[in-house]
Amino acid sequence: MPRPRLCRKISFNPNITYFKPQGVPMRELEIVELTTEEMEAYRLRHINDMEQQEAAEKMHTSQSTYQRILYSAYKKIADALVNGKAIKIIKKK
Repeated sequence: MPRPRLCRKISFNPNITYFKPQGVPMRELEIVELTTEEMEAYRLRHINDMEQQEAAEKMHTSQSTYQRILYSAYKKIADALVNGKAIKIIKKK
């Protein structure tokens, strides 16, 4: 039986949940799904300029888990930018 997921603290609730390349209809785009956890990790590191340990404490998680979440966000954002995909921010269950 897998270990139960811990509740991470997310202080950011985006009003805008879709980003797409200009001039390309949505029906023609692949979508990359970014979780609110990944968005929060990215926001704390790059908007609030927090170090990983400080950001991990703010999200109530370990530094290694925070790093894993952040690198997942990096990969998804890079994929969307480089390959011209839409980004959808979703709430993870």
